[in-house]
Amino acid sequence: MKCNLFRWLAPFIIPATFVLHSCEMFEVHPYDGKIVGETNVNAKNIEFIEKSFKGKDTIRFAFMSDSQRWYDELEAFVKHINQDDDVNFVVHGGDISDFGLTDEFLWQRDILNGLKHPYVVIVGNHDYLANGDEIYKKVFGPLNFSFIAGDTKFLFLNTNALEANYSEPIPNFGFIKQEEGKNVGEYSNTIALMHAQPTSEQFNNNVSDLFQHSLKQFPNLLFCAHGHGHNYKEVDVFDDGIIYYQTPNIGKRQYILFTIIKDSYTHELVTY
Repeated sequence: MKCNLFRWLAPFIIPATFVLHSCEMFEVHPYDGKIVGETNVNAKNIEFIEKSFKGKDTIRFAFMSDSQRWYDELEAFVKHINQDDDVNFVVHGGDISDFGLTDEFLWQRDILNGLKHPYVVIVGNHDYLANGDEIYKKVFGPLNFSFIAGDTKFLFLNTNALEANYSEPIPNFGFIKQEEGKNVGEYSNTIALMHAQPTSEQFNNNVSDLFQHSLKQFPNLLFCAHGHGHNYKEVDVFDDGIIYYQTPNIGKRQYILFTIIKDSYTHELVTY
């Protein structure tokens, strides 16, 4: 079992203080934010995705989420999905960490770097704990981002208002409005992905109707997808024909495989 004991005990270990022979003291803190290895992962993979799949008629991507404590299952997912040559990229729906520990972000990043497909990671509510949102930004990039693959625009939105203590605009309507005016005419479909969906406790449900209205200003909103709930669901949240798909946590060894074909799509819940 590759998930070693320290991975499980790390969140419960009080930051250790070590005494040197000189009696000087220093602290090793799990939230110190020291990043070792690759940073700005999303931007690098987005550049590859946009170049590689520009003009492609069919886009196929795996949507998985909530891997925060399931290291072995995440490694198994990587091995499984690497066998599928038809997958174009992977989206992680958030909660890559459990307690906002720096090492949690780095451990999971290193596992995901074993993918032969490009991937991006959405910020989750657990990723906000302590200074986790700052670690996320260093390792993966901005909390809201987008890209175009084939004929489809993918909007990735931070929806963790409760965990952020409503201290910043979440959802960020300024970002959404800005994206609405970008790349006009370069795509004909839109997909919105997030960690917590409208009606969840994390979402700012005072603005849920405005959120949905804003998303529907984009060309042909096909569907929305999210994590957070840990089980598979598909719900027409606003009774407007737009389905919100909830992917299970990776501990269940399940994910959703979406295929976009022209102005439509199919989906499949995959167990591995």
